[in-house]
Amino acid sequence: MTSLPDIPLPASIRSRYVENINGLRMHVLEAGFETKGRPCLLLLHGFPELAVSWRKVMPALAGAGYHVIAPDQRGYGRTTGWDARYDGDLGSFRFLNIVRDALGLVSAFGYRSVDAVIGHDFGSPIAGWCALLRPDAFRSVVMMSAPFAPPPSLPFNTANALAKPRDQDAVHRELAALPRPRKHYQWYYSTREADPDMHRAPQGVHDFLRAYYHHKSADWKANKPYPLKAWSAEELAKLPTYYVMDLARTMPETVAPEMPSAAEIAANQWLPDSELAYYAAEYQRTGFQGGLQWYRCGTSGAFDAELQTWSGRTIDVPSCFIAGKQDWGPYQRPGALEAMQKTACTDMIGCHLVDGAGHWVQQERPEEVNRLLLQFLKGAAGNRDR
Repeated sequence: MTSLPDIPLPASIRSRYVENINGLRMHVLEAGFETKGRPCLLLLHGFPELAVSWRKVMPALAGAGYHVIAPDQRGYGRTTGWDARYDGDLGSFRFLNIVRDALGLVSAFGYRSVDAVIGHDFGSPIAGWCALLRPDAFRSVVMMSAPFAPPPSLPFNTANALAKPRDQDAVHRELAALPRPRKHYQWYYSTREADPDMHRAPQGVHDFLRAYYHHKSADWKANKPYPLKAWSAEELAKLPTYYVMDLARTMPETVAPEMPSAAEIAANQWLPDSELAYYAAEYQRTGFQGGLQWYRCGTSGAFDAELQTWSGRTIDVPSCFIAGKQDWGPYQRPGALEAMQKTACTDMIGCHLVDGAGHWVQQERPEEVNRLLLQFLKGAAGNRDR
């Protein structure tokens, strides 16, 4: 590990390892560690990111008096102990086991509870499940860029009628049959080819990630999202190609035409090339399969029965949602944003769309995200004290 490149971090954040976290040696970034007795916050990154994606948030939270912990999650970065093979142990990447990772990490640091778990992108549903399963340990939750979907429902009122078999989603056949044939990125990410496509991208991992991050950011001026009417091929085809891809294209081929110019790259303040180089080096070293396993767990339906144990349960701790105003993420599954606010969460005290930010909201507009997080933490504490 001594040959690994330095992490581009502010001086107030340190990098360390924590052993024996649910079978992992977990790499963790930490801020606010200088004094004991601080309340704790746990930050969970998404795909294709790493703990370092919180580098612009952690100092402000630590400055407000918190002990802030951000791990490289299972399948990512410098955390080890996970199976990197496509044909490896898929079950170790299911939601419940990743919640166990989070709970184990918090416990290892000597906390019975954290004031909030904050998740972005694929870290958002994990944060939501943390709060739903263990509200005693995760006392409030912030979900960013990806709305929380409630637990899958159990078959109901079927004692005197045969339960219908689980339908194969026809939308994928319909997408492929469009005049411009398409496919959904999550199902592409679940294929055996996705990791080698990206790990051996023709333009190299660095330029692939540059184009990918640019395409999903507010810098790509065509990101002007709006709610879709239905989960149908015709509606989903309105999404940008990073979500609903051309059928015959890989993800590197999809984003390559949107590669920003040299001048745009030089002007980028939220992810300069010197910082992107760290992401690229890590993914070049590990590949992408660890993160892609999370998608496979969802698209396969293999673990739905387990999650149905919590059918009908809601998130009852104080909750908040934050996303970029130029992010399609809140709208990629029609009705999800509204369902989260009206049904999945019973104490949602904030839902914010940050102007000037796309999908990478805590990197693109960190000052506003920091303000919203601190505002939420104050409000959540007030709700709990009632």
